[in-house]
Amino acid sequence: MRRVGILTSGGDAPGMNAAIRTAVRTALHFGLEPWAIYRGYHGLIHGELAAMGSRDVSGIIQRGGTILKSARSEEFMTPEGRAKAVDMLRRHEIDSLLVIGGDGSFRGALSLQQEGVNVMGIPATIDNDIACTDYSIGFDTAVNNVMDAVNKIRDTASSHDRVYLVEVMGRHSGYIALYSGLACGADVILIPEVPYDLDAVCEQISQAAELGKTFNIIVVAEGVHAIGDDDGSENPAMQIGRYIEEQAGFETRITILGHIQRGGAPTVRDRLLASRLAYHAVELIFQGKGGKMLGEVDQKVVAFDLEYALAQEKQLNLDYYRLSNILSTI
Repeated sequence: MRRVGILTSGGDAPGMNAAIRTAVRTALHFGLEPWAIYRGYHGLIHGELAAMGSRDVSGIIQRGGTILKSARSEEFMTPEGRAKAVDMLRRHEIDSLLVIGGDGSFRGALSLQQEGVNVMGIPATIDNDIACTDYSIGFDTAVNNVMDAVNKIRDTASSHDRVYLVEVMGRHSGYIALYSGLACGADVILIPEVPYDLDAVCEQISQAAELGKTFNIIVVAEGVHAIGDDDGSENPAMQIGRYIEEQAGFETRITILGHIQRGGAPTVRDRLLASRLAYHAVELIFQGKGGKMLGEVDQKVVAFDLEYALAQEKQLNLDYYRLSNILSTI
């Protein structure tokens, strides 16, 4: 019986378990034998593998995180480490490898493909920074987590004359900040893709105060470069908050959401996306195909060459950014 290895790698994303569940049961449906690889590429190198059955994935669709766990592996970055990974797959007679993760995970998969391993990728990252798919697994849950947090911050913000800055994840991508900020009605959204004028932000806040607005909410992506923070040693929200206090005279409060954005039960959208992508990924493996990444484009599942997908840059929809500026105009 042909064997399919399944691993999750990189940062966990809500919906990974839904993808694992579908991958296992779809493999069994097609007469393939699914194998779990625990702790990503680290576990692959060190032989943390086990056969999986249908009951092993029972009751996990609603859980965040990943039952297969994830771990960093510096060893995998070396030719010797990758050789160990390939050898482990051959020793366990695993024909294909399904990788659920983000950019770094896919680059690892591509390196294994170059060593002769049949690989298939499913995009799962809350940053939504993978090209060739409209959404990555976990993104919808993350922005809903942010929206819930900002809604609660708004309750206390409305009780005080302050500027509230909420820092969200997105080191190189402003997707979380832009989508959640727009959905929450943030007054200002700062993202890495668009340069900003902090003096203009201060002026906007001042003008709003003159018109009777008593509080402001600013959503900041963690990848935004803050004034005076040349070495990136301080959170941008902290830097920006201090600047607003010093230059505009408004009291500020900072909330850094951190890993709370990753947790919780996946949304309906993430569960359905994960299930669709995993099904079609295993179906392609059953058909003898590999070297692909599955994405959802215009609500259709599309397979792209993995190498091509990695060479593309995900473009942020700046129409949303322009809309946010219009809606925040006092």
